Amino acid sequence: MKTNDRKITDLMMTVHSGKTQLPDFQRGWVWDDNRIKALIASITNGYPVGAAMFLEYGNDTIRFKYRVVEGSHSDGVVPDELILDGQQRLTSIYTSLFGESAVNTRTEKGQDIKRFYYIDMAKAVDNSVDRVEAILSVPESRKITSDFGRKIDLDVSTPDLEYKQKLFPLNIILEPNKYANWQMGFMQYYNYDPAASMLYNEFLTKVIVPIGQYTIPVITLDKDTPKEAVCQVFENVNTGGVSLTVFELVTAVFAMEDFELRKDWEDRQKKYFSGDLLAITSATDFLTACTLLSSYKKGGTVSCKKRDVLNLTLSEYREYANVLSEGFVEAEKILQEERIFSSKDLPYTTQLIPLAVLCALLADNNRIKVTSIKDKLKQWYWCGVFGEMYGGANETRYVYDVVDVMAWIDDSGNIPRTIQESYFNPGRLLSLQTRLSAAYKGIMALILKNHCKDFISGREMDFSLYKAESIDIHHIFPKDYCEKQGYPKAKWNSVVNKTPISYSTNREIGGIAPSQYLARIEKKGQVSPEVLDSYLQTHFIDVASCRADAFDEYFIKRAIIILDAIENATGKAVPGRDSEETIQAFGGNLKRNR
Repeated sequence: MKTNDRKITDLMMTVHSGKTQLPDFQRGWVWDDNRIKALIASITNGYPVGAAMFLEYGNDTIRFKYRVVEGSHSDGVVPDELILDGQQRLTSIYTSLFGESAVNTRTEKGQDIKRFYYIDMAKAVDNSVDRVEAILSVPESRKITSDFGRKIDLDVSTPDLEYKQKLFPLNIILEPNKYANWQMGFMQYYNYDPAASMLYNEFLTKVIVPIGQYTIPVITLDKDTPKEAVCQVFENVNTGGVSLTVFELVTAVFAMEDFELRKDWEDRQKKYFSGDLLAITSATDFLTACTLLSSYKKGGTVSCKKRDVLNLTLSEYREYANVLSEGFVEAEKILQEERIFSSKDLPYTTQLIPLAVLCALLADNNRIKVTSIKDKLKQWYWCGVFGEMYGGANETRYVYDVVDVMAWIDDSGNIPRTIQESYFNPGRLLSLQTRLSAAYKGIMALILKNHCKDFISGREMDFSLYKAESIDIHHIFPKDYCEKQGYPKAKWNSVVNKTPISYSTNREIGGIAPSQYLARIEKKGQVSPEVLDSYLQTHFIDVASCRADAFDEYFIKRAIIILDAIENATGKAVPGRDSEETIQAFGGNLKRNR
């Protein structure tokens, strides 16, 4: 790596000649009109606008497809260097201060527009005027109009009109021959008037000459820099706000073999990932899963770290992408069987990766349809959720989960480490206060899996009802009621006092005691107490204590039932259910119901 300052004029010439280009992973230019004006103001004031990062081109191990910067017409030129960071700034500078065509930009509201940029010479030399106020953008016609185009407010469509308004065209400011010709025309227009000559000379001294000496720091990575290092360095120094992902790099690599990875992914999204549950899967997630699948299939050491994904070959991607897509679809079906219907209720998005890979591997001979195999897969999944195993860096866990679970299914291995290591503390129920926690979402899924029914209609909260009736999570003993009774928030706001409820049912609950709202529901829904009680039981609710408004008793009994459900899902006992710590926290022991 080397760092040096480059004159803006030299940089623009290398961009113009095609010696400096963009790797194909760099996405479209996105700066709006106001941001370009602010950039021009900074440069003409001599203020720094940040460093750029380049990569020397020419290493066969990093064969990125390249393209010219917008506005350059040097297609077909092999570049000397590629812009890794600084695309938007350098494109903005090139198109507004060097290019001959109008700049493709957009309004603050995102509307596409074309603009030329000018600087008001009088304002530019006036130290009391903020420089950005001196920068003017005009439409491609070089006319600013009002009254639906009927009135022309400003016209700089000819050099004489530019001279008249004393507006200097910024796209010639970096080329001495061009601005010298403009100066000659300006002087002639004013018949060499001393005041006009003085204005231009002051403008030349304060703006044109300094901008010609303006420099931009450039960090250049050696062409032998490994791909994973390019990706990591970019993540560390990126100043443009648009992160470079592994997907962008692989896209550029595949493009050298005329394969459009981005279009392939977009088509794949429409076909396989359009549902809410799978829509959360990112392109990088898919590549990671594809690398994991390919690595497992090849045998030997299995790995899916960033460097492995960057080394995924196009032939491997083509071989496994379709079967993996089907694996994600099968994973979605399993999650829906476990009553996880939407991405917002998915405990861990990351756990989708090994689950989809396992489903893809088990597609051979249709083993994924075998009940005993699917049960093992579900046990592993719930141990990951309630052991809260997927909260940090996960590439290593992806690997040993896939390897361990496949060996376990094939009866040639021990119980997977995720199952062995999974642990749920009863006290965790009290700290599960919001749906941000994986275990919280998992408990809600277990309640739905218990075929819970709507309190009023009695309809089971399956996929269709979940979507149609705006099912959400609400308190059983209402918040307002609990606060009035002085119950501790750690209890009434915990997952133990919450359940999936439809919007219409929640309106009936209001802020009153359970005994009152249950009576109201019986009347409105024309349902007998016995039938309503059966609905409540599907939510793991102890009916007697709930109807008696006996919060403490209800709370302990529901905690017991929830822990029972967790044990059933994970196939593992929850330790400490009758410990002194548990009894103190809950007001009683939580031993399993028999």
